[in-house]
Amino acid sequence: MIWKKLGLVYVANGEYPWAKSHAYIPTSIMLDELKIRVYVAFLDKDKVGRIGFVDIDASNPLRILKVSEKPVLDIGLPGTFDDNGVTPICIVKSGNKLYLYYVGWQLGVKVRYFLFAGLAISNDYGESFQRYSQVPILDRSDRELFTRSAAWVRQEDNGWKMWYVVGQKWISVNNKQVPTYNVRYLESADGLSWGKQGTVCLELANENEYGFGRPFVIQENGIYKIWYSIRTISKGYRLGYGESSDGLIWTRKDDQVGIDVSASGWDSEMICFACIQQTKYGTYMFYNGNNYGETGFGVAVLER
Repeated sequence: MIWKKLGLVYVANGEYPWAKSHAYIPTSIMLDELKIRVYVAFLDKDKVGRIGFVDIDASNPLRILKVSEKPVLDIGLPGTFDDNGVTPICIVKSGNKLYLYYVGWQLGVKVRYFLFAGLAISNDYGESFQRYSQVPILDRSDRELFTRSAAWVRQEDNGWKMWYVVGQKWISVNNKQVPTYNVRYLESADGLSWGKQGTVCLELANENEYGFGRPFVIQENGIYKIWYSIRTISKGYRLGYGESSDGLIWTRKDDQVGIDVSASGWDSEMICFACIQQTKYGTYMFYNGNNYGETGFGVAVLER
């Protein structure tokens, strides 16, 4: 496949105290045939993220129609798993509700932070979200200790499926403590209750890789397709791609991802956190660039 970059869509410029910078981890949904809503995390002066949105024209994804003036999901109560930031990952329409699966950030002492998956639900088609629970839907377990997050969820005829990120230990990379993690798989009957341990489905390929970010899964012609962000020692984040017949056993085809960093500009150092949106005008990829979304999110269109 080949993706043609169209350009930078949006980055917060400090217009609100809660949105001083970034537009982190784009997560889109079609509001109608003409309008795409992209949920992102905007960061305040202390780098604490809250979830807002950017509405864009489906026929011209560089044309901004609206930006949220307040968070649709704020941080949690002091001491809870999401008291130091919330980040969108996945939107699922179920009946007349929208399920927002998100990452909750909590600071640590002996390690820098903990990341666990939460769920918030909207009854007003995405204008606001209320927490399903004050605790994570993926809490820590004996074999998934420090990170159970970045949950990509699909509702299918035979139930709910999830691909998510698990961190088991912390390592030092370039004199910085970072978690190392892989992608695992879980199933649920209702999208609310999930097991304590998933099945590993994507492993690191070499010593240069130490983590996967934000799995994104679609199904086309009976084939599951996954995009993920490969965290490397030598290059930072790069996008990868894989395929599977069952969603569990994946073949990595990173050389077919069809997009990389630019020679210069906002996405010249890093490219990550892909979100694929199919429209009648074409298939778009929303993604982050340098420094984990500090330079905003951009868009590319699938050429072939």
